[in-house]
Amino acid sequence: MATAEKKKWSTTKKMVVMILSVLLLIAVIAGIKVMLVMKMIAGMKPPPPAVVSTAKAAFQDWQPQLRAVGNVRAARGADLALDVSGLVTKVNLQSGDEVREGQVLLQLRDSEDVAQLHQLEAAAALAQVTFGRAQQQLAVQAISKADYDQAAADLKAKQAAVAQQQVNVQRKQLRAPFAGRAGIITVTPGTYLNSGTAIVTVQQIDPVFVDFHLPQKDLANVKVGQKVVLELDAFAGKAFEGELSAINPKVDSDTRNVMVEAKVANPDKLLTPGMFADVAIDVGTKARYLTLPQTAVVYNPYGETVYVVKKKADLDKAQADEAKKNGAKPAAATPAAGPPIAADALVVAQTFVTTDGTRGDQISITKGLDEGAEVVTSGQIKLKNGAPVTIDNSVQPADSASPKPQEH
Repeated sequence: MATAEKKKWSTTKKMVVMILSVLLLIAVIAGIKVMLVMKMIAGMKPPPPAVVSTAKAAFQDWQPQLRAVGNVRAARGADLALDVSGLVTKVNLQSGDEVREGQVLLQLRDSEDVAQLHQLEAAAALAQVTFGRAQQQLAVQAISKADYDQAAADLKAKQAAVAQQQVNVQRKQLRAPFAGRAGIITVTPGTYLNSGTAIVTVQQIDPVFVDFHLPQKDLANVKVGQKVVLELDAFAGKAFEGELSAINPKVDSDTRNVMVEAKVANPDKLLTPGMFADVAIDVGTKARYLTLPQTAVVYNPYGETVYVVKKKADLDKAQADEAKKNGAKPAAATPAAGPPIAADALVVAQTFVTTDGTRGDQISITKGLDEGAEVVTSGQIKLKNGAPVTIDNSVQPADSASPKPQEH
């Protein structure tokens, strides 16, 4: 029995020794791997500084403006149609013609109506002669007053019938209600038109009106007669000037916006009803703002930031002064990974800013920056606080107060 127990203990001891040996071997292999990885990391070159473009914050005088998107509308415009049916016999205009007020644009067949008109005119002429004779006879008391009244009533009835038939004849003609430019017409002689069918549009486009909406908070800054400037994508680089002609006396209860109308001269007939236009209204006096390209500002859930370029030594000194002022330990600006950064190397400091309005490609900074500060305008996605950078300003982002389309 003792021999069996001894043999069992010997087997257990061997198993323990084998397990410990395997664990030791795994630890040795892992250690070798860690050493190799650390040696590889130590031998790697640090990543090069990020290449960015920069701009300096500078003051500019801005004219406060209200901006909106408006819709161009003709001074007078109508889609013309006839209220009677008939066969077209004559079309007196071509697409795009300038038409005069009262000009006959289209004629329906009216031979039957004209013939009936002539018949009624003849009857009216006879009634006129009869009435004249009755006047003479009444003067010498050759007829009674009742016969005279009958002749007068008959004349008025015949004249009314003529007037009514003249209206029927005129209804067969489509006339321009005002002077303007005709649109595209596809109707030709021989076409049968039903009543109410749109035939052609006529638009009076000099001047034109532009309708747009402004928030109710801006009502105090606008008044009739103010200068309005329009810009359209169709005419890049060209501005159309007009004046504010009317303000709707009612504010929309859903949007809290008010509709505003501007009148713009259009002698060259470039503006067409239905176009969209960017509307700008100068309000107030010019103000001085510290500005940057809009691309310089990084928008985050916790605020708006910019990356300011400084020398490493200057950044460390500024952080030390700030920490001393606040009684805290200075925060390290150098990234944790990589070798130390030289004191004269360029690094970035992430700074919170407060912005106000925008104008074109620019944005105004009201807090957080000083004039002349060099700020990163592109390449921020590669940066973090204290990261080294290399400046390349050969290509700059847009920085215009009045940007224009680049493609023609």
